[in-house]
Amino acid sequence: MRRKFRYTSHVVKQQLLDVLNGAGIEVNGDQPWDIQVLDERFWRRVALTRGIGFGDAYVDGWWTSKAVDELVNRLLRHSRTVARGHFLHQLWGSLVCQIFNLQRLSRAFQVGERHYDIGNGLYRRMLGESMVYSCGYWDGGAATLEDAQRDKLELICRKIQLQPGMKVLDIGCGWGSFCKYAAENYQAEVVGVTVSRQQVAVAREACADLPVEIRLEDYRSLIGCFDRIVSIGMFEHVGPKNYRTFMDVARRNLDPEGLFLLHTIGSNQSYGNSYTWLTRHIFPNGHIPSIAQIGRSIEEKFVMEDLHNFGVNYDRTLMEWEARFRKAWPEIRRGSHMYDDRFYRMWRYYLLSCAGAFRARHVQLWQWVLSPKGLTAGYKRPAFSALT
Repeated sequence: MRRKFRYTSHVVKQQLLDVLNGAGIEVNGDQPWDIQVLDERFWRRVALTRGIGFGDAYVDGWWTSKAVDELVNRLLRHSRTVARGHFLHQLWGSLVCQIFNLQRLSRAFQVGERHYDIGNGLYRRMLGESMVYSCGYWDGGAATLEDAQRDKLELICRKIQLQPGMKVLDIGCGWGSFCKYAAENYQAEVVGVTVSRQQVAVAREACADLPVEIRLEDYRSLIGCFDRIVSIGMFEHVGPKNYRTFMDVARRNLDPEGLFLLHTIGSNQSYGNSYTWLTRHIFPNGHIPSIAQIGRSIEEKFVMEDLHNFGVNYDRTLMEWEARFRKAWPEIRRGSHMYDDRFYRMWRYYLLSCAGAFRARHVQLWQWVLSPKGLTAGYKRPAFSALT
Protein backbone atom coordinates (compact mmCIF):
# COMPACT_ATOMS: atom_id res chain seq x y z
CA MET A 1 0.00 0.00 0.00
CA ARG A 2 2.80 2.43 0.93
CA ARG A 3 4.68 1.59 -2.26
CA LYS A 4 1.53 2.22 -4.31
CA PHE A 5 0.97 5.58 -2.57
CA ARG A 6 4.54 6.63 -3.27
CA TYR A 7 4.13 5.62 -6.89
CA THR A 8 0.91 7.62 -7.19
CA SER A 9 2.49 10.67 -5.55
CA HIS A 10 5.43 10.45 -7.91
CA VAL A 11 3.14 10.27 -10.94
CA VAL A 12 1.06 13.24 -9.74
CA LYS A 13 4.17 15.31 -9.09
CA GLN A 14 5.52 14.52 -12.52
CA GLN A 15 2.24 15.52 -14.15
CA LEU A 16 2.31 18.86 -12.37
CA LEU A 17 5.96 19.34 -13.27
CA ASP A 18 5.05 18.76 -16.90
CA VAL A 19 2.45 21.54 -16.69
CA LEU A 20 4.93 23.93 -15.08
CA ASN A 21 7.68 23.11 -17.54
CA GLY A 22 5.30 23.52 -20.45
CA ALA A 23 4.50 27.00 -19.18
CA GLY A 24 8.18 27.90 -18.97
CA ILE A 25 8.16 27.77 -15.16
CA GLU A 26 11.01 26.06 -13.36
CA VAL A 27 10.78 24.71 -9.83
CA ASN A 28 13.27 26.57 -7.64
CA GLY A 29 14.58 28.38 -10.72
CA ASP A 30 16.07 31.87 -10.88
CA GLN A 31 13.55 33.63 -13.18
CA PRO A 32 11.10 35.99 -11.42
CA TRP A 33 8.10 33.85 -12.46
CA ASP A 34 9.65 30.58 -11.32
CA ILE A 35 8.01 28.80 -8.40
CA GLN A 36 9.91 28.14 -5.18
CA VAL A 37 8.41 25.07 -3.51
CA LEU A 38 8.98 25.29 0.24
CA ASP A 39 6.91 22.31 1.38
CA GLU A 40 6.68 18.99 -0.47
CA ARG A 41 3.04 18.62 0.59
CA PHE A 42 2.35 21.23 -2.10
CA TRP A 43 2.24 18.62 -4.87
CA ARG A 44 -0.45 16.42 -3.35
CA ARG A 45 -2.55 19.41 -2.31
CA VAL A 46 -2.63 20.86 -5.82
CA ALA A 47 -3.29 17.43 -7.30
CA LEU A 48 -6.35 17.00 -5.08
CA THR A 49 -7.86 20.50 -5.17
CA ARG A 50 -6.18 22.18 -8.16
CA GLY A 51 -6.76 25.94 -8.28
CA ILE A 52 -8.12 26.22 -4.75
CA GLY A 53 -5.24 24.16 -3.34
CA PHE A 54 -2.73 26.16 -5.37
CA GLY A 55 -3.91 29.42 -3.81
CA ASP A 56 -4.27 27.96 -0.32
CA ALA A 57 -0.75 26.55 -0.47
CA TYR A 58 0.57 30.03 -1.24
CA VAL A 59 -1.33 31.51 1.72
CA ASP A 60 0.07 28.75 3.95
CA GLY A 61 3.60 29.54 2.80
CA TRP A 62 4.16 26.24 0.98
CA TRP A 63 5.39 28.01 -2.15
CA THR A 64 6.36 31.47 -3.28
CA SER A 65 7.44 33.38 -6.37
CA LYS A 66 8.92 36.78 -7.06
CA ALA A 67 6.29 37.39 -9.75
CA VAL A 68 3.06 35.55 -8.92
CA ASP A 69 1.23 37.60 -11.54
CA GLU A 70 3.48 36.44 -14.37
CA LEU A 71 3.51 32.87 -13.07
CA VAL A 72 -0.30 32.79 -13.21
CA ASN A 73 -0.28 34.41 -16.65
CA ARG A 74 2.03 31.72 -17.99
CA LEU A 75 0.05 28.90 -16.38
CA LEU A 76 -3.26 30.14 -17.76
CA ARG A 77 -1.89 30.72 -21.23
CA HIS A 78 -0.31 27.28 -21.30
CA SER A 79 -2.86 25.06 -19.70
CA ARG A 80 -6.55 25.15 -18.96
CA THR A 81 -5.89 22.41 -16.41
CA VAL A 82 -4.79 24.95 -13.83
CA ALA A 83 -7.18 27.62 -15.09
CA ARG A 84 -10.32 25.49 -14.75
CA GLY A 85 -9.24 22.91 -12.27
CA HIS A 86 -9.92 19.19 -12.24
CA PHE A 87 -12.96 18.00 -14.24
CA LEU A 88 -14.88 17.17 -11.05
CA HIS A 89 -14.23 20.66 -9.62
CA GLN A 90 -15.31 22.17 -12.95
CA LEU A 91 -18.47 20.05 -12.97
CA TRP A 92 -19.23 20.96 -9.36
CA GLY A 93 -18.84 24.67 -10.08
CA SER A 94 -21.22 24.35 -13.00
CA LEU A 95 -23.81 22.44 -10.97
CA VAL A 96 -23.60 24.88 -8.06
CA CYS A 97 -24.62 27.87 -10.18
CA GLN A 98 -27.32 25.90 -12.03
CA ILE A 99 -28.98 24.31 -8.99
CA PHE A 100 -28.44 26.79 -6.15
CA ASN A 101 -29.22 30.49 -6.02
CA LEU A 102 -26.16 31.56 -4.04
CA GLN A 103 -27.06 35.22 -4.51
CA ARG A 104 -30.66 35.07 -3.30
CA LEU A 105 -31.99 37.97 -1.25
CA SER A 106 -31.31 36.30 2.11
CA ARG A 107 -27.59 36.13 1.20
CA ALA A 108 -27.36 39.52 -0.54
CA PHE A 109 -25.53 41.31 2.27
CA GLN A 110 -22.89 38.62 2.84
CA VAL A 111 -20.39 40.04 0.36
CA GLY A 112 -20.74 43.45 2.01
CA GLU A 113 -20.05 42.06 5.45
CA ARG A 114 -17.23 39.69 4.46
CA HIS A 115 -15.43 41.75 1.82
CA TYR A 116 -16.34 45.43 1.62
CA ASP A 117 -16.74 45.94 5.37
CA ILE A 118 -13.31 44.65 6.42
CA GLY A 119 -11.90 48.15 6.85
CA ASN A 120 -12.12 51.44 4.99
CA GLY A 121 -8.52 52.17 5.96
CA LEU A 122 -7.33 49.17 3.96
CA TYR A 123 -9.25 50.21 0.88
CA ARG A 124 -8.28 53.87 1.11
CA ARG A 125 -4.58 52.99 1.17
CA MET A 126 -4.96 50.50 -1.67
CA LEU A 127 -7.35 52.43 -3.92
CA GLY A 128 -6.36 56.02 -3.17
CA GLU A 129 -8.57 58.92 -2.14
CA SER A 130 -11.04 58.35 -4.98
CA MET A 131 -11.94 54.92 -3.51
CA VAL A 132 -12.81 53.54 -6.96
CA TYR A 133 -12.76 49.73 -6.72
CA SER A 134 -13.07 48.81 -10.40
CA CYS A 135 -10.89 48.80 -13.50
CA GLY A 136 -9.22 52.09 -14.39
CA TYR A 137 -9.21 53.34 -17.97
CA TRP A 138 -5.61 53.64 -19.18
CA ASP A 139 -6.25 53.63 -22.92
CA GLY A 140 -6.90 57.37 -22.92
CA GLY A 141 -3.30 58.08 -21.91
CA ALA A 142 -3.61 58.26 -18.11
CA ALA A 143 -0.26 58.45 -16.30
CA THR A 144 -1.39 57.59 -12.77
CA LEU A 145 -4.03 55.43 -11.09
CA GLU A 146 -5.89 58.58 -10.06
CA ASP A 147 -5.94 59.75 -13.69
CA ALA A 148 -7.09 56.34 -14.94
CA GLN A 149 -9.98 56.21 -12.48
CA ARG A 150 -11.05 59.78 -13.22
CA ASP A 151 -10.91 59.03 -16.95
CA LYS A 152 -13.03 55.92 -16.40
CA LEU A 153 -15.72 57.91 -14.59
CA GLU A 154 -15.65 60.58 -17.28
CA LEU A 155 -15.84 57.94 -20.02
CA ILE A 156 -18.95 56.47 -18.40
CA CYS A 157 -20.61 59.90 -18.17
CA ARG A 158 -19.92 60.49 -21.86
CA LYS A 159 -21.12 57.04 -22.87
CA ILE A 160 -24.48 57.55 -21.18
CA GLN A 161 -24.70 61.07 -22.64
CA LEU A 162 -25.22 62.55 -19.20
CA GLN A 163 -26.74 66.04 -19.04
CA PRO A 164 -27.29 68.50 -16.14
CA GLY A 165 -30.42 67.79 -14.14
CA MET A 166 -30.72 64.16 -15.16
CA LYS A 167 -31.66 61.61 -12.50
CA VAL A 168 -29.16 58.76 -12.30
CA LEU A 169 -29.26 55.42 -10.47
CA ASP A 170 -25.96 53.77 -9.51
CA ILE A 171 -26.59 50.10 -8.69
CA GLY A 172 -23.68 49.01 -6.49
CA CYS A 173 -22.31 52.47 -5.81
CA GLY A 174 -19.37 51.39 -3.63
CA TRP A 175 -17.90 54.30 -1.72
CA GLY A 176 -19.82 56.78 -3.86
CA SER A 177 -17.13 57.72 -6.36
CA PHE A 178 -19.32 57.82 -9.46
CA CYS A 179 -22.19 59.47 -7.56
CA LYS A 180 -19.86 62.25 -6.46
CA TYR A 181 -18.28 62.67 -9.89
CA ALA A 182 -21.60 62.82 -11.76
CA ALA A 183 -23.09 65.30 -9.30
CA GLU A 184 -20.03 67.58 -9.20
CA ASN A 185 -19.16 67.56 -12.89
CA TYR A 186 -22.53 67.06 -14.58
CA GLN A 187 -24.95 68.50 -11.99
CA ALA A 188 -26.85 65.21 -11.99
CA GLU A 189 -29.16 64.00 -9.23
CA VAL A 190 -27.90 60.59 -8.17
CA VAL A 191 -29.21 57.69 -6.09
CA GLY A 192 -26.62 55.09 -5.14
CA VAL A 193 -27.32 51.71 -3.53
CA THR A 194 -24.91 49.26 -1.91
CA VAL A 195 -25.05 46.27 0.47
CA SER A 196 -22.04 47.50 2.49
CA ARG A 197 -22.59 49.50 5.66
CA GLN A 198 -19.07 50.92 5.65
CA GLN A 199 -19.42 52.01 2.04
CA VAL A 200 -22.65 53.81 2.92
CA ALA A 201 -20.91 55.75 5.70
CA VAL A 202 -18.04 56.90 3.48
CA ALA A 203 -20.25 57.66 0.48
CA ARG A 204 -22.70 59.75 2.49
CA GLU A 205 -19.88 61.80 3.95
CA ALA A 206 -18.22 62.29 0.55
CA CYS A 207 -21.48 63.39 -1.06
CA ALA A 208 -22.92 65.33 1.88
CA ASP A 209 -23.28 68.67 0.08
CA LEU A 210 -24.39 67.23 -3.27
CA PRO A 211 -27.75 66.12 -4.73
CA VAL A 212 -26.88 62.51 -3.92
CA GLU A 213 -28.80 59.92 -1.91
CA ILE A 214 -26.95 56.83 -0.70
CA ARG A 215 -28.98 53.82 0.41
CA LEU A 216 -28.17 50.52 2.10
CA GLU A 217 -30.41 48.46 -0.15
CA ASP A 218 -30.45 45.39 -2.37
CA TYR A 219 -31.15 46.10 -6.03
CA ARG A 220 -34.26 43.92 -6.09
CA SER A 221 -36.28 46.40 -4.03
CA LEU A 222 -35.57 49.43 -6.23
CA ILE A 223 -38.57 51.38 -7.50
CA GLY A 224 -38.22 54.69 -9.32
CA CYS A 225 -37.78 56.43 -12.64
CA PHE A 226 -34.31 57.45 -13.81
CA ASP A 227 -32.95 59.01 -16.97
CA ARG A 228 -29.77 56.98 -16.71
CA ILE A 229 -28.62 53.86 -14.85
CA VAL A 230 -25.07 52.66 -14.27
CA SER A 231 -23.75 49.57 -12.53
CA ILE A 232 -19.97 49.58 -12.15
CA GLY A 233 -18.34 46.39 -10.87
CA MET A 234 -21.39 45.02 -9.10
CA PHE A 235 -22.87 42.54 -11.61
CA GLU A 236 -20.25 39.96 -10.55
CA HIS A 237 -22.30 39.57 -7.34
CA VAL A 238 -25.68 39.02 -9.03
CA GLY A 239 -25.41 35.35 -10.08
CA PRO A 240 -26.83 33.48 -13.12
CA LYS A 241 -30.17 32.71 -11.50
CA ASN A 242 -30.77 36.42 -10.96
CA TYR A 243 -29.54 37.96 -14.20
CA ARG A 244 -33.04 38.25 -15.67
CA THR A 245 -34.33 39.70 -12.41
CA PHE A 246 -31.51 42.26 -12.40
CA MET A 247 -32.38 43.31 -15.95
CA ASP A 248 -36.08 43.49 -15.02
CA VAL A 249 -35.18 45.88 -12.21
CA ALA A 250 -33.01 48.01 -14.50
CA ARG A 251 -35.71 48.12 -17.16
CA ARG A 252 -38.54 49.08 -14.82
CA ASN A 253 -36.46 51.87 -13.25
CA LEU A 254 -35.21 53.33 -16.54
CA ASP A 255 -37.01 55.94 -18.62
CA PRO A 256 -38.01 54.51 -22.03
CA GLU A 257 -35.65 57.02 -23.67
CA GLY A 258 -32.84 56.36 -21.21
CA LEU A 259 -29.51 54.54 -21.30
CA PHE A 260 -28.06 51.86 -19.02
CA LEU A 261 -24.31 51.23 -18.74
CA LEU A 262 -23.21 47.90 -17.31
CA HIS A 263 -19.52 47.66 -16.33
CA THR A 264 -18.55 44.11 -15.39
CA ILE A 265 -15.76 41.58 -15.39
CA GLY A 266 -16.51 38.90 -17.98
CA SER A 267 -15.69 35.23 -18.39
CA ASN A 268 -14.84 33.41 -21.61
CA GLN A 269 -17.12 30.57 -20.50
CA SER A 270 -20.58 30.24 -18.96
CA TYR A 271 -19.84 27.55 -16.40
CA GLY A 272 -17.47 26.40 -13.70
CA ASN A 273 -16.58 29.67 -11.94
CA SER A 274 -18.92 29.51 -8.95
CA TYR A 275 -16.50 27.40 -6.91
CA THR A 276 -13.05 28.97 -7.04
CA TRP A 277 -10.35 30.26 -4.73
CA LEU A 278 -11.72 33.79 -5.15
CA THR A 279 -15.31 32.89 -4.26
CA ARG A 280 -14.09 30.88 -1.29
CA HIS A 281 -11.82 33.52 0.24
CA ILE A 282 -12.42 36.94 -1.33
CA PHE A 283 -15.84 37.38 -2.98
CA PRO A 284 -18.42 35.06 -1.39
CA ASN A 285 -21.20 33.98 -3.75
CA GLY A 286 -19.49 35.63 -6.71
CA HIS A 287 -19.91 34.56 -10.32
CA ILE A 288 -18.29 36.10 -13.41
CA PRO A 289 -20.83 36.31 -16.26
CA SER A 290 -20.22 35.34 -19.86
CA ILE A 291 -21.35 37.16 -22.98
CA ALA A 292 -23.92 34.41 -23.56
CA GLN A 293 -25.38 34.81 -20.06
CA ILE A 294 -25.63 38.59 -20.32
CA GLY A 295 -27.04 38.29 -23.84
CA ARG A 296 -29.81 35.96 -22.69
CA SER A 297 -30.61 38.22 -19.73
CA ILE A 298 -31.25 41.29 -21.90
CA GLU A 299 -33.40 39.57 -24.52
CA GLU A 300 -36.73 41.43 -25.03
CA LYS A 301 -35.64 44.00 -22.43
CA PHE A 302 -32.79 45.99 -23.97
CA VAL A 303 -31.07 46.72 -27.23
CA MET A 304 -27.28 46.50 -27.04
CA GLU A 305 -25.98 49.81 -28.38
CA ASP A 306 -22.28 49.24 -27.62
CA LEU A 307 -19.95 46.63 -26.15
CA HIS A 308 -16.44 47.75 -25.18
CA ASN A 309 -13.74 45.35 -23.91
CA PHE A 310 -10.76 46.92 -22.16
CA GLY A 311 -9.81 44.01 -19.91
CA VAL A 312 -6.08 44.53 -20.48
CA ASN A 313 -6.47 47.73 -18.43
CA TYR A 314 -7.33 45.68 -15.36
CA ASP A 315 -3.85 44.12 -15.30
CA ARG A 316 -2.23 47.49 -14.72
CA THR A 317 -4.95 48.58 -12.29
CA LEU A 318 -4.47 45.48 -10.13
CA MET A 319 -0.69 45.84 -10.16
CA GLU A 320 -1.09 49.43 -8.95
CA TRP A 321 -3.40 48.29 -6.16
CA GLU A 322 -0.97 45.55 -5.12
CA ALA A 323 1.99 47.96 -5.04
CA ARG A 324 0.06 50.39 -2.85
CA PHE A 325 -1.15 47.61 -0.57
CA ARG A 326 2.36 46.22 -0.16
CA LYS A 327 3.88 49.65 0.50
CA ALA A 328 1.21 50.57 3.07
CA TRP A 329 1.15 47.16 4.78
CA PRO A 330 2.81 48.32 8.04
CA GLU A 331 0.09 50.96 8.46
CA ILE A 332 -2.69 48.64 7.32
CA ARG A 333 -1.60 45.94 9.75
CA ARG A 334 -2.03 48.28 12.69
CA GLY A 335 -5.63 48.87 11.68
CA SER A 336 -7.08 45.52 12.73
CA HIS A 337 -6.20 42.27 14.49
CA MET A 338 -7.45 40.37 11.42
CA TYR A 339 -4.59 41.76 9.33
CA ASP A 340 -1.97 39.11 10.04
CA ASP A 341 0.69 37.43 7.88
CA ARG A 342 -1.84 35.04 6.38
CA PHE A 343 -4.09 37.94 5.39
CA TYR A 344 -1.10 39.65 3.78
CA ARG A 345 -0.30 36.61 1.65
CA MET A 346 -3.98 36.02 0.84
CA TRP A 347 -4.56 39.59 -0.27
CA ARG A 348 -1.41 39.74 -2.38
CA TYR A 349 -2.29 36.42 -4.02
CA TYR A 350 -5.76 37.77 -4.78
CA LEU A 351 -4.44 40.92 -6.48
CA LEU A 352 -1.50 39.32 -8.27
CA SER A 353 -3.32 36.22 -9.51
CA CYS A 354 -6.13 38.38 -10.86
CA ALA A 355 -3.60 40.58 -12.66
CA GLY A 356 -2.14 37.44 -14.23
CA ALA A 357 -5.59 36.24 -15.27
CA PHE A 358 -6.36 39.50 -17.07
CA ARG A 359 -2.90 39.49 -18.66
CA ALA A 360 -3.57 36.00 -19.99
CA ARG A 361 -6.96 37.19 -21.35
CA HIS A 362 -8.58 34.50 -19.24
CA VAL A 363 -11.06 37.12 -18.02
CA GLN A 364 -12.26 40.37 -19.57
CA LEU A 365 -13.68 43.77 -18.61
CA TRP A 366 -16.79 44.83 -20.50
CA GLN A 367 -18.82 48.00 -20.65
CA TRP A 368 -22.24 47.42 -22.20
CA VAL A 369 -24.40 50.38 -23.24
CA LEU A 370 -28.07 49.34 -23.38
CA SER A 371 -31.26 51.14 -24.33
CA PRO A 372 -34.86 49.98 -23.76
CA LYS A 373 -35.97 50.12 -27.41
CA GLY A 374 -32.97 51.19 -29.48
CA LEU A 375 -31.83 54.73 -30.24
CA THR A 376 -33.50 55.96 -33.42
CA ALA A 377 -30.33 57.60 -34.75
CA GLY A 378 -28.09 54.81 -33.49
CA TYR A 379 -25.27 55.07 -30.97
CA LYS A 380 -21.72 56.28 -31.47
CA ARG A 381 -19.12 55.57 -28.83
CA PRO A 382 -17.57 58.88 -27.72
CA ALA A 383 -13.97 59.57 -28.69
CA PHE A 384 -11.80 59.83 -25.61
CA SER A 385 -8.34 61.03 -24.67
CA ALA A 386 -6.80 61.75 -21.30
CA LEU A 387 -8.33 64.68 -19.42
CA THR A 388 -6.09 67.65 -18.74
